[in-house]
Amino acid sequence: MGKNKNAGKPRNYALECGVYRFGKGKMYHKKAIYKFNKKAAPVKAATPKPTFVEKPVKGAKNGETRMVRVKRLRNDVPTTEKKPAGTSVNFFSKHKRSLRPTLTPGKICILLAGAHKGKRVVVLKQLASGLVLITGPMKLNGCPMRRVNQIYLLATANSIDVSAVALPETINDDYFKHAKAEKVKKAEGDIFTSKKEEYKPSEQRKADQDNVDKQMLEAMKKHPEAASLKSYFKATFMLSKGQYPHKMAF
Repeated sequence: MGKNKNAGKPRNYALECGVYRFGKGKMYHKKAIYKFNKKAAPVKAATPKPTFVEKPVKGAKNGETRMVRVKRLRNDVPTTEKKPAGTSVNFFSKHKRSLRPTLTPGKICILLAGAHKGKRVVVLKQLASGLVLITGPMKLNGCPMRRVNQIYLLATANSIDVSAVALPETINDDYFKHAKAEKVKKAEGDIFTSKKEEYKPSEQRKADQDNVDKQMLEAMKKHPEAASLKSYFKATFMLSKGQYPHKMAF
């Protein structure tokens, strides 16, 4: 018989490319670890030991016996106490939803991130989660009603009176959550049939958007610069060479 080339070598060793010969799962079966995982040595019940033991004491006036502690107490006390075990459950729900004083309802802002970055939008209100509800309006620049973190909003000096704009009571944080698709078991050899469905707005959301857009356009007509306001919203904000945001007044 020929000599075994692997004689003297470990069962799993690194190949020339730096990858080990067998993976973690393969070695799990080769070592038969599954046979020993569920086995546990029987634990013997610990016999209770007394805390104090009576010992004789010499001397006629010393009471003859004395109770002595079996295990001596520690003589070093920690200088700091351990932190109590805390939990983060419902911590966020108790946070105060603060908002920058510049982001008042009707304030015109510039979006700094996302699919509609660079567009000018109008602040409508702050939702319960702390996010800000904004709108384009959609008929002017294509930005629908959406939730935005206030750190991505750059407030300008311009604003619109939106006191007459009535928002539906259903527009809250749950209104913007997408419905999760049900998981379906894949059939054998059919792995590419179930594709990820693209988001499509519901009819109710389209109707709400049209309603808010109509009210926003009516509010813009009452603005002193109503003639140039539409072109202002349609234009995308960009910085040219030599322009610095910290030196600009918005």
